[in-house]
Amino acid sequence: MAKIPKNLSDTAMIGNYKENITFENENFEDEISTSQPMKVAKKSSPAYASEFFTPELQEKVGKALLELKLALYREGIVDFDIKVTSQDKQIILTGVPSKAEKKKLR
Repeated sequence: MAKIPKNLSDTAMIGNYKENITFENENFEDEISTSQPMKVAKKSSPAYASEFFTPELQEKVGKALLELKLALYREGIVDFDIKVTSQDKQIILTGVPSKAEKKKLR
């Protein structure tokens, strides 16, 4: 019995295999012929975001948002939106129940 090689890519395993069109798969003919994976466009962040949000600051803000999420969860609020306001030299992030959550409470 031959050994099966490990860690092969999908194209290496399948090779040049072409599926025959039958009544079972004729509706999927387009999928069979275009078997190339879709490329997802990478979203680029605005210049100001990368300028101000250093990795250390991202970690601090992420921890604060996690604490906010846990505090809202303890209050029974699962779906919420984050309201951003600025006052003088402060930026305030406030957890506000989403519209769907407000309707449930009434």
